[in-house]
Amino acid sequence: MIRRAVVTGLGVVAPGGTGTPAFWDLLTAGRTATRPISLFPASGFRSRIAAECDFDPLDHGLGAADVDRMDRYAQFAAVAADEAWRQADLCAPDPWRIGVCMGSAVGGTTVLERDYAITSAEGRRWLVDPSRASRFLHRALSPSALAAEVAERVGAQGPVRGVSTGCTAGLDAVGHGARLVEDGRADVVVAGAAESPISPITVACFDAIRATSARNEEPATAARPFDRDRDGFVLGEGAAVLVLEESDHARRRGARALAEVGGFATRSNAHHMTGLTTDGVELAEAACRALESARRSAADVDYVNAHGSGTRQNDRHETAALKRAMGRHAHEVPVSSIKSMVGHSLGAIGAIELVACVLAMVHGVVPPTANLRTPDPECDLDYVPGTARERHLRTVLSLGSGFGGFQSAVVLTDPARS
Repeated sequence: MIRRAVVTGLGVVAPGGTGTPAFWDLLTAGRTATRPISLFPASGFRSRIAAECDFDPLDHGLGAADVDRMDRYAQFAAVAADEAWRQADLCAPDPWRIGVCMGSAVGGTTVLERDYAITSAEGRRWLVDPSRASRFLHRALSPSALAAEVAERVGAQGPVRGVSTGCTAGLDAVGHGARLVEDGRADVVVAGAAESPISPITVACFDAIRATSARNEEPATAARPFDRDRDGFVLGEGAAVLVLEESDHARRRGARALAEVGGFATRSNAHHMTGLTTDGVELAEAACRALESARRSAADVDYVNAHGSGTRQNDRHETAALKRAMGRHAHEVPVSSIKSMVGHSLGAIGAIELVACVLAMVHGVVPPTANLRTPDPECDLDYVPGTARERHLRTVLSLGSGFGGFQSAVVLTDPARS
């Protein structure tokens, strides 16, 4: 029997809206969520803008005890997982057949940074007072804590794993989660990613390499993927969770399959920690192998959700990769980047983008690339500038590229066609 992984639940916490309806409304309207950083005093930084979530955990079902023990990124994941689990409407599933696969690039950075400051005597190196540390500090330190938190919420006693592959972690978590279903190791997998990187240490990190936009006086138009005048990405935050379910398991209980995770592949460029090859060969290889595993050709692709970070080298690298992987069809298929609206939330963005892709398939609408006004001559594909576009979508390709050379691709397909 061929086992297939279908999506039966979605949850999201994103800049501009918590919950899938608010998120989808933002995307289809082409609005941007970038604003001056409010989570900490940022006046001394080169980039002082970010796409923050307007989020109060107490308004979304979390209690004071939850807030006390969870870093902000884990709060995002908990709320997104709750929404996805409710939508999937699973009734008393076998806990031994439920898995979890959650990704994050930087994890509990905000708590780690805070506790370093309060446990170090006046901030001086190694003069540590451990009595001042939070008793929940271990949760921020452990990369596995996010997956464990979600597993506890949904009662998962099957395979539980954390994924930390930089900015491809969200795509990779969903891809690996689908493999758990396909390989028969679980019937249901809660998969996704979360990130809350808008803190001094993370902003300083990207300031140092000038990867983020310094268009501080015009935050709404700062994120400009594929535009000639782009000057870097806008840092974001958030979480997204998908409930993946074996297709026959979903059919027997009458659940609606929103999409199928038809293919997944990941490659490395083995080239440079932050640099990218100019020909995009490794990203093209990931895309080709993901399409192959989905039993689809490049000509079948109806929409490409681009990584589209808005850095000069990434957008050109991705354009080259699409041309290499798709040939002439690369010029015919719509390609867009939602980072233009919700920023780049590092490890979380791949999962957030997959939720956007599923919603695009359900509603038959391609979200736009905001702020694309003067195309880069080297980025000459159809990037859906400014306005959403109606289109029947049966096969969607989502791409991710991350520091460290990670390159990933996920193919979503119409479950009715499989």
